[in-house]
Amino acid sequence: MIDPKALFSLSYGLYIISTQHEGNMNGQIINAMMQLTAEPICIAICLHKDNYTTELIGKSGLFSASVLDSEVTMPFIGNFGFRTGRNFDKFANCKEWVTGENGVPKVTGSCIAAVEAKVISVTDVYTHRVFVGEVTLAEQISEGKPLTYADYHIIKKGKSPANAPSSVFNALRKDRD
Repeated sequence: MIDPKALFSLSYGLYIISTQHEGNMNGQIINAMMQLTAEPICIAICLHKDNYTTELIGKSGLFSASVLDSEVTMPFIGNFGFRTGRNFDKFANCKEWVTGENGVPKVTGSCIAAVEAKVISVTDVYTHRVFVGEVTLAEQISEGKPLTYADYHIIKKGKSPANAPSSVFNALRKDRD
């Protein structure tokens, strides 16, 4: 038996992963990111195979990850989550972003830090794809506290999209409301 409440106790952050390929930009919210190594610094991100961001990272081999501030608003989060970038320009509604050194968009508004990475490995895991990237840039954007996935659910009352690895937590939220 798998008790989703046990999984809910795992610690996660909330991030915006962004990329571009041949002028097509996209970004999405994820909670599955971690640092793997220190020398060279490598991180891993996990995205659903059907997501547009996954497709673009697969083609470009590049991505950025922006760490969301705990004070971020739900409309800001909603701009990068809950709808596909295949037919919606997420960056048109985001006023605070820059083109990073690796040529991909990097969200700076409502974020406390950002990293840029070059993909060095890709692994399929059932419905998801894990990208391992070597960090080429890391910067502190502002002071603040990172938004945790627990705070997103408990304080901000947020839900997970169906393609998120943690969508099982939506049922737990119903129990808490």
